[in-house]
Amino acid sequence: MYRWLVGNLRLWSVQELVSSELFDNHKSIHGEAVTTNREIVAIHLNIYLLVYVLAAGTMDYKNAGVDIEAGYKSVELMKKYVQGTMRPEVLTNLGGFSGAFSIDAFKNMEKPTLVSGTDGVGTKLKLAFIMDKHDTIGIDCVAMCVNDIACAGGEPLFFLDYIACGKNIPEKIADIVSGVAEGCKQSSAALIGGETAEHPGLMPEDEYDLAGFAVGVVDEKDIITGKELKAGDVLIGMASSGVHSNGFSLVRKIFKMDAETLNEYHEELGTTLGDALLAPTRIYVKALRSIKEAGVRVKACSHITGGGFYENVPRMLPEGKRAVIEKASYPIPPIFTMMAREGNVDEKMMYNTYNMGLGMVLAVDPADVDKTMDAIRAAGDTPYVVGKIEDGEKGVTLC
Repeated sequence: MYRWLVGNLRLWSVQELVSSELFDNHKSIHGEAVTTNREIVAIHLNIYLLVYVLAAGTMDYKNAGVDIEAGYKSVELMKKYVQGTMRPEVLTNLGGFSGAFSIDAFKNMEKPTLVSGTDGVGTKLKLAFIMDKHDTIGIDCVAMCVNDIACAGGEPLFFLDYIACGKNIPEKIADIVSGVAEGCKQSSAALIGGETAEHPGLMPEDEYDLAGFAVGVVDEKDIITGKELKAGDVLIGMASSGVHSNGFSLVRKIFKMDAETLNEYHEELGTTLGDALLAPTRIYVKALRSIKEAGVRVKACSHITGGGFYENVPRMLPEGKRAVIEKASYPIPPIFTMMAREGNVDEKMMYNTYNMGLGMVLAVDPADVDKTMDAIRAAGDTPYVVGKIEDGEKGVTLC
């Protein structure tokens, strides 16, 4: 009853109290004698109520766990990062109800077609929590989305992020968004909006989740579908920066997840274990744009994410075509060698889980190999000729 009264935040009149359940409860405790002093009892009950209200405090959103002022501060801190991602087509400012993006610049396309991608960072976030390093994880989030768009031949246009957190710590949120903004700059996508949701009681205060959504554009005739693949086409792989953002549930079983382990320097890695694992996902948008500008038609393209080679390479193939990839055709980064050794992970499982040093694989005509390699290098990425396309059952052979 007292809790209900506090929720309504009012005192009862004497008349209301003497005819109420509260009075009856009080009478049953203190005896029939109180019936001769109803007014005194009513005053006592109001005093009890006031004491309870003062002790409990006034309820508001912040006391419930959501700090609106912290939300405002987060937006102010992130503005400088978001502003650096803007494109001329952006028509709205940060803080509105939606983001607006003009499509006038794409009217010269024969059939402008929107392509989209959405993804998150996954359990790689656990490492960021342990290391208290939050300014690169946003790059991973953007990369997972825009690389998928680039695989279809699209140019990323804009990005929106979603951060769910147990407690909104403005400086931490700004760090996360700084990484998102950096990923957007690397892919020439505008960060036109997002959401930071505080979830008290649902998530631990020091944890968060991060996901995003990207939209791009491509002329319909330029969509990469794999339909033009033929036997003899050459497979070119682009070097990854490391584990990227997949398979971290296995990573966390291989290595002990504590600050001491992650901060230990390893000669074979040339850095600490934590820094090697937390290295942000490589973004390949510029490389694919450079290939297109060189006049090369990419026939098929695969973003090597969760599921490794065995799941992702076949996704770019039509029926009746098989990809053959030579494992010795490129250097495997030492982090994968270390993971296989320390975790006693079978080689096939490694290739079925991780990118193993190639973040993207694409197929081109043999006559276009040199131009493709030069274009990739010009964009700052490292290419390798890793295999070819053969006639056969749809799938991939690693040899």
